[in-house]
Amino acid sequence: MPNNTIVYIFNRLIRLSILFFILYLIFTNFGTFLMIIGIIFVIISFVIYNFRKKMKSHTYSFKFDSSHFQNGQNFNFKDFNNFNQSDFQGFANAPRVDEIAKAKDFFGFTHSPTKEEIKKRYKELAHKYHPDINNGEDAKMKELNHYRDVLMKTVK
Repeated sequence: MPNNTIVYIFNRLIRLSILFFILYLIFTNFGTFLMIIGIIFVIISFVIYNFRKKMKSHTYSFKFDSSHFQNGQNFNFKDFNNFNQSDFQGFANAPRVDEIAKAKDFFGFTHSPTKEEIKKRYKELAHKYHPDINNGEDAKMKELNHYRDVLMKTVK
């Protein structure tokens, strides 16, 4: 099927080029030829612009307000703006189970740690893995920071 499309496009291009060549022969003055080509281009652009404008005007806009609720409930959608964004982190921001296990291993925890335990152990490991102490090697420090963030997300 794609070959038919290529052949169709190729045939259209050949026909179009023959048409332009005939127009060139008819209007031997090159400026006149370019003017006619420009007018054709403007007309095609105008048709495409109007077509796209017409297509945009037929889009459906969905509006929902409190009048659509049953039993005369007064519901204010603006109340959603008052929620704290951190209350709705959802599953997308939750760390994976295997990542939590790796973080616990890295920190040396065998149980679910508290925030204070994480902070205390982080300071100990930061002194051990800091790039100033390890000749500029910052891979372990980056890993430590990442795993600290993972563990902090799991603590309530």
